[in-house]
Amino acid sequence: MHGNEVLGRVLLLQLIDDLVRGHRNKEAWSVQLLNSTRIHILPTMNPDGFDDAGTHCQFSQGRFNHNGVDLNRNFPDAFAGKRQQGQFVEETQEAEVRAVIGWLRSETFVLSANLHGGALVASYPYDNSNGGSEQVGGASVTPDNDVFVHLAKVYSYNHGSMHRGDSCKDGLSFNDGITNGYQWYALKGGMQDYNYVWAQCLEVTLEVSCCKFPPKDQLPALWTENREALLAFIRQVHLGVKGRVFDSFGVPVQNAVVEVKGRSNICLFRTDKHGEYYRLLLPGNYTFTVTYPGHQVLTETLDVPHGPDRYSALKHDFLLRRAADNSTHYTPTEFSPTPTCNYTLNVEGRCGAVATPTWTGVSAALGLWAALRFLSD
Repeated sequence: MHGNEVLGRVLLLQLIDDLVRGHRNKEAWSVQLLNSTRIHILPTMNPDGFDDAGTHCQFSQGRFNHNGVDLNRNFPDAFAGKRQQGQFVEETQEAEVRAVIGWLRSETFVLSANLHGGALVASYPYDNSNGGSEQVGGASVTPDNDVFVHLAKVYSYNHGSMHRGDSCKDGLSFNDGITNGYQWYALKGGMQDYNYVWAQCLEVTLEVSCCKFPPKDQLPALWTENREALLAFIRQVHLGVKGRVFDSFGVPVQNAVVEVKGRSNICLFRTDKHGEYYRLLLPGNYTFTVTYPGHQVLTETLDVPHGPDRYSALKHDFLLRRAADNSTHYTPTEFSPTPTCNYTLNVEGRCGAVATPTWTGVSAALGLWAALRFLSD
């Protein structure tokens, strides 16, 4: 998304080639991954910035788009306050940002990564804070902090050197090669916070090279450093639990709230238009509460195994029962510093139509973007 940070563009194009070639040659790693995972890849989000980019390692033009806007400061921000958020949505959204938001709404993305350059670290949400309960020890932590730390470490420890936490020249060092975004430096309007809060998609920002525009003779070595990290990260879309929520007639329902005890999200995680839900969770026991209008509250405890090794999360469907007229209603515990979860944004008018997928499934992404396909088994 920063046009002068070019390595991610090269890595993702090489990843496409590697995946397709591996599948064509019937290599097990590629066949297993592509047969179980739907992967979306966006090699560049800021083509105008890339066209303007200089080749200096650190300081050159090209960071901003054609309008001089930093796209990673232009997304709606959950911590900005309702009035300021309205300004984000209605007045200053760039075309590239609208396109990404429209894409997020056309697919049910689950996992994503946003590739940058200029440092060597995996950074995870939140990037911002309003000084509330999310602040812990200088970090701004999400309800899914354990999962985010795991995702960041998966990348850093599968990378050739990121896990060592070595600093770039005049830069910071990072334990395990990871950091909470806010603890590193606070930013407003970032994409990874937006994806998590509004799109139910867990995103990590990957700083993949100290040099923003590395010389071409370094590209083979940089690909080798990042290849297994990219593949291991994609496989994490199979963490946790997947399934559908059915009403009392056995019909999949949209917008049912699927809540995990102890994980009160700013915007509640809900089923998509196919009645599907997906929760990335580490192995363990979790209590789920499912709510849907006109139906009894359903609470179940599930034992979640480690899914990536089997290329499938635990599959579990919830079947709801009609509620009696005098039944007690449960209110989901949504944590909302600003009541903006249902804001509207006219993305269609500027972005063009996005085809509706013809299969029933869940998606995830890598700026690059990865997606989990719902299989019948």
